[in-house]
Amino acid sequence: MAHLEIVDVTRRFGDFLAVDRVTLSIAVGEFFTLLGPSGCGKTTLLRMIAGFDQPDGGRILLDGKDLADLPPEERPVRTVFQSYALFPHMTVQGNVAFPLKMAKTPPAEIPAKVAQMLEGVRLSGFAGRFPHELSGGQRQRVAIARALVTHPTLLLLDEPLAALDAKLREEMQIELINLQRDVGITFVYVTHDQTEALALSHRIAVMNKGRVEQVDEPDRLYSFPRTRFVADFIGTCNLLAGPVTDTTDGVATIAVSNLGPVVVAAGVAPAQGAAGAVALRPEKVRLAAPGTAAAAANRFAGTITGFLYQGDVTMYMVRAAQGHPMEALLANSASGLAKFFEVGDAVEMSWPADAGHYVEDETR
Repeated sequence: MAHLEIVDVTRRFGDFLAVDRVTLSIAVGEFFTLLGPSGCGKTTLLRMIAGFDQPDGGRILLDGKDLADLPPEERPVRTVFQSYALFPHMTVQGNVAFPLKMAKTPPAEIPAKVAQMLEGVRLSGFAGRFPHELSGGQRQRVAIARALVTHPTLLLLDEPLAALDAKLREEMQIELINLQRDVGITFVYVTHDQTEALALSHRIAVMNKGRVEQVDEPDRLYSFPRTRFVADFIGTCNLLAGPVTDTTDGVATIAVSNLGPVVVAAGVAPAQGAAGAVALRPEKVRLAAPGTAAAAANRFAGTITGFLYQGDVTMYMVRAAQGHPMEALLANSASGLAKFFEVGDAVEMSWPADAGHYVEDETR
């Protein structure tokens, strides 16, 4: 039996369908992420799990028990918000002790429980400080300590790193991974940041317009997206769309406008004439000077139109001879080398048939 089951859950706000018949199953001790753009329904779903909002249809079960009739304060669930929602007039110790007092924990037991939790989030020396005396990362750890001190079976986190700068955000991602592993509590995490989701999660549910497009492990979401939306939302991707003109021996040929015929490995042969697309990651595209590209199933001439130097790699923008824009990511392997090609350079792009991933083009 799953730890948390979301069964056919729907939520409407007037004529707007925020969550549309979502079904998910989350295991004990899993770091599970709801990922999607603003307005996709992920926060609404989290609020229904917490009890702050009620579904119009479907069920939410925790360890087999329907949560429908339980108010938020009676659910073994705690939530960490983006704002952290710390009490500014209370010290760190007071903030963390507050849920214990609400749970009518014997007063003599509270100091030891608070001290143990602060040690767990590495804030033992900060018990007497107030929130305004803490850094953003420290305030986040206080919010997590407060949420975990009553030992809930489920912790919900609503974009808790969104307000942090890039370096602190990365540090806190590592802390969250370590904390979740140490406490062994199921985390359900909401974010619109696909890089963050890939770094943190055991599994990810990608949401779009109130529905779940795909649930999978991070590496499979990245390498084997099931829909064009997932391919485009997870990481950077060249999407090469067009009708299927041939399927032979597990390989499909797609007529891509302003590029030409592109061949791609297809596990299930699509029908000829079907609207298809190739999801091709930039790191799979090879660039070479004209006439020097290695033999490959796909080869196209192009011109460098721009590049972004990113330290260890450079992202090249390329325009194919027929006009289709492409992106290719190359490693800067030579010491001190900022780029291999200049704007205006003629190049050849190439990639094997199995470098891309075939998806149905649901936009056509």
